[in-house]
Amino acid sequence: MHISKKSSTFAGVEPKVMAILNVTPDSFYAASRISNTDELVRRAQQALSDGASILDIGGCSTRPNSIPATEEEEWQRLEPALGVLREALPDARLSLDTFRPEIAQKAVEKFGPMIINDISGGSDDMFAVVRAYHLPYVWTFCGDYEHLEARMHQLSDINLILDPGFGFIGSVDKDYECLRQMDCLQKYGHEILVGVSRKSMIWKLLSITPEESLAATQVLHLQALIYGATILRVHDVRAASHTIELFKKIKQDT
Repeated sequence: MHISKKSSTFAGVEPKVMAILNVTPDSFYAASRISNTDELVRRAQQALSDGASILDIGGCSTRPNSIPATEEEEWQRLEPALGVLREALPDARLSLDTFRPEIAQKAVEKFGPMIINDISGGSDDMFAVVRAYHLPYVWTFCGDYEHLEARMHQLSDINLILDPGFGFIGSVDKDYECLRQMDCLQKYGHEILVGVSRKSMIWKLLSITPEESLAATQVLHLQALIYGATILRVHDVRAASHTIELFKKIKQDT
């Protein structure tokens, strides 16, 4: 496999790992569910030790066909989680996985600046929050390359991190079509987040389970890195860190 010099990272930024920390009882990958703050701190510490640069905290499952937690339930899960992480790991870079602007605002006001990771594609209210607090914002565009540039122009005053939205595009075939086009994102000069970890685009295609999807996840991680991904959002930090190290070595030797 040849990786051209053109497939470089955004503005010289090396790829990094975002660790998924789900304080939910119903995330699609059962092993990612965290039930108490002691376990949360332990997993967060392990993720950082294994190579994560960002901890992504989610309190509301967004798996397909799920019934979202109420805003009150989401905040009841997130408030103690964010509090204990800020206390135990004050230097850790946090990301908040939420589509609710009210949750984002409360979290930032109480716990300080963090990345807002919004899989919904955004709303005027959410854009207002990230603008007001000058927050990095993961904007999920769900494979809509056709209107991407025009939409980005409307959000030009926001520190965008582009997320193609794998798993939210509509079908397995559309996920792979989106992946094949992903290298065009490099021209925009924004960081690119890819979240394919153990998702249905893997296990549905291969007729396996999320639990059996680790190796195949790394195959897609490598392809995403070739196409310019700068953030891998993952369940398995150590494996993703190894994939990044191998990618960097291949690039070095080409």
